[in-house]
Amino acid sequence: MFKQRFATASVLALLFAVALVFFSIHTFVIFIMLTVLVAGWEWSDLSRIKSKVGKLLFLVGLFTTMIFSADYVGIFTQFDPLIGYNICLATMVLWAVIFLWLQGYPSSAILWSPRPVMIALGLVLLSVTWVALASIISLDNGRFLLLLAVAIIVLADVGGYIAGKTFGRHKLAPTISPGKTWEGLLGGMFLQFFLVLLLTLFFADVKLLNLCLLVFPVALCTVMGDLFESMLKRQRGIKDSSNLLPGHGGFLDRLDGVMAALPLFFIIIFKASPF
Repeated sequence: MFKQRFATASVLALLFAVALVFFSIHTFVIFIMLTVLVAGWEWSDLSRIKSKVGKLLFLVGLFTTMIFSADYVGIFTQFDPLIGYNICLATMVLWAVIFLWLQGYPSSAILWSPRPVMIALGLVLLSVTWVALASIISLDNGRFLLLLAVAIIVLADVGGYIAGKTFGRHKLAPTISPGKTWEGLLGGMFLQFFLVLLLTLFFADVKLLNLCLLVFPVALCTVMGDLFESMLKRQRGIKDSSNLLPGHGGFLDRLDGVMAALPLFFIIIFKASPF
């Protein structure tokens, strides 16, 4: 299982790196849009949309939402970072509500599990994830900033997986995901220290406190996004969002932490970038 997971992760990392380095910004953003649409197909299943026509209609709605968002923010024309910031800020309010739902599960399911609510959540969260990514890469040094955001998310995931498998004893959220532990959470945060130290070596003029205020909140949001999708899958009664990625499940299983982390990353970078 670990070898399969590692092999898939290596291929995904290579594809992402090649696209990030060699694609133009607009081509890269469109490439990620296609990935989000695949995740949208998986979300339609979580929303209990059974017919192919219904799933296609959901994808059309998601695509339309992303196109209107791109036009509003100026992703393909004149980028307005303030609009992107406001969209991400509003979405983090929604994530605060989701945090309460996580604490209240399974009782909270009555609020978010109805199909219309799930459809609305999917349209908002997936489209804003794409807007946040497009906004980050549209900034000065955007490719580096996006790479940093992904590094934070990956380290939180890898550290959580390794520490959880090795030392995990105390359940983090047993009603949502019995496999996630406090030890895994600490393992993910522990790896962030190495990232912060590495950044201080390359950017000597950057304050350590400012880096910590960027890296650790984003890493914690990664965990929240992961738990949120786990809650959705538990309510749906499935283990993975699909089987498209061997060892990982589906694309949505790789975007769960990204959905919560990227909007916060852009908010912090826009208002108080340490770089």
